[in-house]
Amino acid sequence: MTEQGAHLEFSPEELRERYERERQARLRPEGDGQYRDLADVAGDFDADPWVEPGFVRDPIVEETDVLIVGAGFGGMTTAAFLRKQGIDRFRIIDKAGDFGGTWYWNRYPGCMCDVESYCYLPLLEESGFMPKHKYSHAAEIFEYCQQTARRYDMYPAAMFQTEVTDMVWDRGAHRWQVTTTRDDRISARFVVICGGVLHKAKLPGIPGIETFQGHSFHTSRWDYRYTGGGPEEPMDQLADKVVAIVGTGATAVQAVPKLAEAAKQLYVFQRTPSAVSARDQRDTDPEWFREMASTPGWQLDRIANFVAMTTGLNPPVDMVDDGWTALFCVDPKKPAATDDEARELELLDFQLMEGIRARVDGIVDDPETADALKPWYKVSCKRPCFHDDYLPAFNRPNVKLVDTHGRGVDRITPTGVVVGETEYAVDCIIYASGFENQTFYTHRLGFDPVGIGGVSLSEAWEHGPWTLHGIHTHGFPNLAMNSFVQGGQHINFAFAITEIARHTAVTIAAAIDDGVDTIEPTMDAEEDWYQVIVRTLPAYGNYYADCTPSYLNMEGAPPPESAKRGGAYMASALEFVEILRQWREDGTFPGLVRTPLPTSET
Repeated sequence: MTEQGAHLEFSPEELRERYERERQARLRPEGDGQYRDLADVAGDFDADPWVEPGFVRDPIVEETDVLIVGAGFGGMTTAAFLRKQGIDRFRIIDKAGDFGGTWYWNRYPGCMCDVESYCYLPLLEESGFMPKHKYSHAAEIFEYCQQTARRYDMYPAAMFQTEVTDMVWDRGAHRWQVTTTRDDRISARFVVICGGVLHKAKLPGIPGIETFQGHSFHTSRWDYRYTGGGPEEPMDQLADKVVAIVGTGATAVQAVPKLAEAAKQLYVFQRTPSAVSARDQRDTDPEWFREMASTPGWQLDRIANFVAMTTGLNPPVDMVDDGWTALFCVDPKKPAATDDEARELELLDFQLMEGIRARVDGIVDDPETADALKPWYKVSCKRPCFHDDYLPAFNRPNVKLVDTHGRGVDRITPTGVVVGETEYAVDCIIYASGFENQTFYTHRLGFDPVGIGGVSLSEAWEHGPWTLHGIHTHGFPNLAMNSFVQGGQHINFAFAITEIARHTAVTIAAAIDDGVDTIEPTMDAEEDWYQVIVRTLPAYGNYYADCTPSYLNMEGAPPPESAKRGGAYMASALEFVEILRQWREDGTFPGLVRTPLPTSET
């Protein structure tokens, strides 16, 4: 922390004013409503580019113990932990054509994980898999997902290219009756919804977006038939193409360098610059990895150390030693005990961002471009990025940054992109516009479960979510959810997802082993859990309240009352996991009503 009275090379007052000006320039009254669904714009925008069209199969009609919705990390780890608990009768439904979730859809050039692979990849310790790099490429993560699915024999249980249409609790049968787009009818004793954290892609609501006559696609639906190449091969069909990429968030930071290498001309349309620090990517040293992996429990120890380092707990040894731990060894958004500590945390935040802005000046040659690439907001207002090639890409003669000064693109024409009075004629528009995060939960899922008494989840949560641990909800027996809605969270998404999956599998297995018919939380338990969450929110809410608009603060719009209840447990993810562990080990399943099977069925 900065000592009080120390000389500062910046003015905190001027930075506060600059941050506020930049925030105001980006505020929009419609908030998250400025985005649109992929399916709303054109029929093929949401099409799966990784499968052959025309897939058909016979409908599946069966009963199962557990139905898992989602085949990403949440669904896969739930299935793996169910296997470990001896539960083998389950089904997995997913819209995609294979396992992987995020890593199935996102195969854009340059795509990789920004959290080190040794912490990120679930169940790595028991797999024997050695990642090739400290930060795994998307193709390798997808391959790892497939290997994991084979290791736990998940493929026979999978129902791919399939979406849930209805999910209704049958009170007479004490089962969830689920129908799908393939006319399947599944009767499930338990349902686990693993809808993903950032899985539903969105487009900017730019006027004229439907009128463009060239080629266009979202980064999560990358069209290699147009660009040539592949996730690990250079794009060899863009040498005569003028390409626009709209967006400069975490996805664009990875894709821009590859597009810069391939395109005749690349226009990068920016509303808000990302904060980009060095990534320092490197190959995995096999000898080092073998030595590390020889210690039982090594991965959970490493993950715990990473979480502690990035939530300001500052353990004596930094096992991961990367950009994340350097930024957050003291977490600027943590609750401050005193006004003096609050001022110190603010100064630390300013210093971190000053260093990131100075890095831009040290890399980008053109002063005007460098100035436009500097982020003027607090360090956690947008997800920090780490990349070694993004900023250097703007030194290439075929790359031009089009800074919109916070307004965004004004409109799309049949031939190009318009900002102000200038139209940029392009052959192709690529939308790096991210994913829904703050829209209503059932909207992101694409279906609305109907529980006891014919009440849908959207109706039950009309005034905000009610859950126990973000997993179970009253009125919806035998339903579990794996999400950040009143759940755990961390920059390492996979950690919280995996631990919720572990918890869910153990809870379901205990119910089956104990002859329990239904499990359902009490309303008092839900309120008690909400009060636990509320105690973790104020400091973080205050931090994000004056941030530049992003998915982290509902694009700067005041959240409705119903959204406030949806906040995650904002203290350390290690604390959240410990709460779940202690709850399981209590053995009485406090707050969860476990109704025994009728005597005739036991």
